[in-house]
Amino acid sequence: MDLGESVAETSTSTGSGGAWAIEARGLGKHYRRGWALRDCSFRLPAGRICGLVGPNGAGKSTLLGLATRQIQPTEGELRLFGVPVSRPEVLPKFAFLGQDKPLYKRFTVAETLRMGGELNPGWDGAAAERIVRAGDVPLHAAVGTLSGGQRTRVAFALAFGKRPDLLLLDEPMSDLDPLAREEMSSLLMAEAVERGTTVMMSSHMLTELEDMCDYLLVVAEGRVRMAGDADALVPAHALVTGVAEDGAPPAALTRHTVIETRVRGRQFQAMVRPRGPLSGDWRVSEPSLEEVLLAHLRSPDAPALYTPGATADPQEGRTA
Repeated sequence: MDLGESVAETSTSTGSGGAWAIEARGLGKHYRRGWALRDCSFRLPAGRICGLVGPNGAGKSTLLGLATRQIQPTEGELRLFGVPVSRPEVLPKFAFLGQDKPLYKRFTVAETLRMGGELNPGWDGAAAERIVRAGDVPLHAAVGTLSGGQRTRVAFALAFGKRPDLLLLDEPMSDLDPLAREEMSSLLMAEAVERGTTVMMSSHMLTELEDMCDYLLVVAEGRVRMAGDADALVPAHALVTGVAEDGAPPAALTRHTVIETRVRGRQFQAMVRPRGPLSGDWRVSEPSLEEVLLAHLRSPDAPALYTPGATADPQEGRTA
């Protein structure tokens, strides 16, 4: 089945917005240099772990800035659990952890957790301390003396101690070594599953996303290119390999939605979304998630792809 240009809607938001952790309708942000994000419409169901993917400058950090109220939108609407993000009651619903993890280096770990309790009315001190102790991080140590992995664990403890419904992450593990990344990824998965927390995580580590995420949001050049269930997005594609015709892919491929073609010598390789049987003297295989993501990131002009329920009508729900 081709999930491409025509979007099938199979579910709608409830009146309270409980079905959707994030809803964006025609969301955009314009700076003097141009649009950082434009015509962004998507839905993230509650309880999912979503990978936010895109090259540098694609609009990922802008989207997270809009969701965390650090940036004001130029156009459109953004809701968290049915509540407009501009309203103060959304503040307890989310926690944000960025790449820089701004912690007070002179505070001890215990003082940092105590600060979390003072600033957050719904603070779960027992859970925050459990996350820290599980990594053998000494509570009396100053944050500035900790390793990168230990500081990231403390930052995660602050985030989960808030008991957020939505956790927004902007490359929080990019500075960790592979062992620490694996440890933090396991911690994130365990805590999110136990609490039913919705997670949106920006990352350039595509293999990491494949292991952790069941939902994807792909942005390029400020626009959404793919959104929806990872288990449906990947099977909607096929990787076709065969002999090139006069240095080009076969003309018969044009019956399908071609995302990307690459010719090397006499061989071609194409990422396509089939519109019916792929008939020809070709080898057809199912691509990996990483191959699908890379093809779309290299071809930002390809038709956008949403799985059912992953998009929202920009006009729906707007008030005069």
